[in-house]
Amino acid sequence: MNNLLEVKNLNTSFKIGVGTVQAVRGISFHVGEGESVGIVGESGSGKSVTMLSVMGLLPDYADIRADSILFAGREMTQMTPKQLRAMHGSEIGMIFQDPMTSLNPLFNVENQLTEPLRIHMKMGKTEARQRALELLKQVEIPNPEARLKQYPHELSGGLRQRVMIAIAIACGPKMVIADEPTTALDVTIQSQILELLEHLKNTTKTSIIMITHDLGVIASMCSRIIVMYGGIICEEGSAREIFYEPKHPYTWGLLNSIPKINGNPDEKLIPINGTPPDMLMPPKGCPFAPRCRYCMPVCREYMAPRTQLGETHAVACHLMHPKAPKVEREV
Repeated sequence: MNNLLEVKNLNTSFKIGVGTVQAVRGISFHVGEGESVGIVGESGSGKSVTMLSVMGLLPDYADIRADSILFAGREMTQMTPKQLRAMHGSEIGMIFQDPMTSLNPLFNVENQLTEPLRIHMKMGKTEARQRALELLKQVEIPNPEARLKQYPHELSGGLRQRVMIAIAIACGPKMVIADEPTTALDVTIQSQILELLEHLKNTTKTSIIMITHDLGVIASMCSRIIVMYGGIICEEGSAREIFYEPKHPYTWGLLNSIPKINGNPDEKLIPINGTPPDMLMPPKGCPFAPRCRYCMPVCREYMAPRTQLGETHAVACHLMHPKAPKVEREV
């Protein structure tokens, strides 16, 4: 599989009044053509900032640095803002976290859906409207003719999310980034949205990056999972490796906090005690060390090196050292 996106040593920080927030700290990853990749972690772990950095959608006070960001063989770090804007929508689509605030309340669905078609695809008004109808049907919105005239506040949360997906795929992008696409939706609508994204991936061969805090959401959709914490990648691997052979204590914590369908209803979930690190003053060692029950002195002093466990499985944890204590995940 050829890589569609390759990111090497990405660092993103924000200069604010009280200091510099180091949101993303030297991460590298790739996404293959037609591949679905999940990026998981708690709020503040750097998931969304990572992809917004790749797209160049962060505010001016953000400092984005990377050795390389290759998309379809082109170096994005050397592109002008105009070239990046031309790529947005036409080659990379994004489904933002909250459709109510991402959709413009002053314009109806037709205006917002036809705009990228007229800008990127150079379609006329009639052609763009016809394509908009086809897109609403593709994302399974009932009565699309009537929906075109409606405004965001007239739609339910599920319909707004489907409109966002339609806008993201309007120009046939090679990659779609879905940032918490099921947030604030009930379980039934969540399932429908995930099935829709899976169907789009299978039919259009579009690469999908799913950003979420819930491993359960991407269990069956993503072929590969990247686990982030404190602005770094602490573990990555295939879905099977992450769910059945996890090695990092933070990944264990995420998995133990997922409700089990066939579990004991009286059994309590196991929380991850403590709070995420302050990225104004990130720890010099492993960012998860203060919350890790297996923490060793070396964890607080030095960042763990990346240990390659297999072709797709890698972890950054001092427990992988041959002289470290042998511990097993508690289930």
